[in-house]
Amino acid sequence: MTAESGPDRLPRPLRNRVDPTGELFATEHRGILYGNRGVLHDDELTLVRRHQVRRWIVCVLEFRGRRRPILRPRRYTELFFLDEAVALAAGHRPCAECRHADYQRFRTAWTAAHELPAAPSADGLDRILHPQRLLHDGTRSTFAAELARLPDGVFVRWQDECWLWQHGRLHRWTPAGYTERREAFTGPVRVLTPRSTVETIRAGYRPGVHQSADPR
Repeated sequence: MTAESGPDRLPRPLRNRVDPTGELFATEHRGILYGNRGVLHDDELTLVRRHQVRRWIVCVLEFRGRRRPILRPRRYTELFFLDEAVALAAGHRPCAECRHADYQRFRTAWTAAHELPAAPSADGLDRILHPQRLLHDGTRSTFAAELARLPDGVFVRWQDECWLWQHGRLHRWTPAGYTERREAFTGPVRVLTPRSTVETIRAGYRPGVHQSADPR
């Protein structure tokens, strides 16, 4: 799937980039993945809702040569992410079509993590994820955990910033990439990535991360 800014080629950044809390913002920096959660904008390109549907997916930028103008009226709102770790923290999951192999790996790890007799359907995944990624009293739902016990690829909220836990260090998220690094410390942190996704990562799913956090 290749996304285009449409015939007008708007001179300003659109508010369709997603941060690790799941909120949308405008930036000139591009993401390396995209996805959607329904129609979030009106005909004037103003965002009028945080989500429309329960199916929150993350997709590749290009798929089978398809091309799609950005933010067409009454069409789903194209969203962009720095990387997959951000998308998972925001509450999305791999698309079953354009990322079919990743979707199957996600289901397999989810099944093992939750000790299920069979892999869940896409709807089954979404039903569990949805309450974990919503706002409660205007604040993103989180849970407490020991930093050192978290798997790589999980996001936490620390000192009012979003940080990726990767290779035994915290990496501070910015729209352009990961910058400041902090060594591990003892004590609890607030985890942004939904609990079910954290356990899926722990069971073997490996989220893709931006090269600024994983230069290898």
